[in-house]
Amino acid sequence: MRRIFLPWAASALFLLGHLMASEETELRETLQLQIINFNFETVKVTWNASEYPGTNLTFLQKLSSNETYRPCSKYTLQQGYTAGCLLEVEKDEVLYFSIRNGTHPLLSKSLWISSYLKPRSLSDLSFQWHQGAVTVTCSDLWYKGLVYEIQHKSTFDAEWQSKEAKTCNVTLDSLDAEKCYFFRARVKTLESSYGSDTYPSDWSEVIRQQRGKLTDLCQEKRLFPNFILIAGMVTFLIASLLLLPLWKLRRVKKVLMPSVPDPRFTFSGLFESHQGNFQEWIKDTQNVAHVNKMEDGEWESIPEEAVVVQLAEMPKTAVTSPVYRQTAEEEATGEPGQLPRQLPQGGEVVSLGDVTFVMSDNSYVMF
Repeated sequence: MRRIFLPWAASALFLLGHLMASEETELRETLQLQIINFNFETVKVTWNASEYPGTNLTFLQKLSSNETYRPCSKYTLQQGYTAGCLLEVEKDEVLYFSIRNGTHPLLSKSLWISSYLKPRSLSDLSFQWHQGAVTVTCSDLWYKGLVYEIQHKSTFDAEWQSKEAKTCNVTLDSLDAEKCYFFRARVKTLESSYGSDTYPSDWSEVIRQQRGKLTDLCQEKRLFPNFILIAGMVTFLIASLLLLPLWKLRRVKKVLMPSVPDPRFTFSGLFESHQGNFQEWIKDTQNVAHVNKMEDGEWESIPEEAVVVQLAEMPKTAVTSPVYRQTAEEEATGEPGQLPRQLPQGGEVVSLGDVTFVMSDNSYVMF
């Protein structure tokens, strides 16, 4: 009977061990850690407590493989439950730790704390100005493999400008001492010395300097009124250059295409009463008034004596000679005159002052 059940028991034990190993691997994947070594003074280990709500996980640690695990003496809490541990250190050491849920281990690990180094921030910056440059210095940290980054910008810059050095002695060139500048600094680790899981230090307090002195309020030279004046002059010049071609184009258009006078102002009533019928207008016109323009732009009508419109019937006979005889004035001067206009045959002759019109049924001719 024992020989029959032994294979079954071995299979069950193997299956149980496999399930426990799978569960431990899954727990390790869900348990996410963050480790920060603060300037080789304090190490902070935190985990995602939200994956284990309502559970106090236990953190055990030691700094030597020969020591026994000691429980964490200073936990960090999240919603009343353990979420991390703070450890006091003095140098670069190997940290051995284990995180457990009761007596069940969730994660065991060992690592160099320098791989998670975060240097302290700089606080003792000093500035030395000399002919368009400033040298920023501070005390170097006691450990090596660091890069010191100094950033600066003026009140006219939108972004910070950076410069790095392996020691805290950085010279920034091309600066104007009359301007107000902002400075800040931080420390970064070299990846070749500490790896890729380190953190840069926090930025130092921003320091304002103008004319080589510390200042709390930047006072720049007020160039705003001059800028407004120059911008106004440029705008006026551009507007003038744009309007000048339009003005010249209007003058050219006026010369090439002069405006035609409106007959409404010369022949009063021609369009208002006779809808442009000139023959009807002449028949009804009895008084003519000259229109003079006064200095203030208004038109003044000066009535004159009534002009008698004389109607005469044109003779029905046409002039047979193509050449007219010379007038008595032309004979006296001996100069041949121009050929007078030939009056059209038929129609009525109307005299309006010094102007003579010959009207037919559908047209009129002015002489």
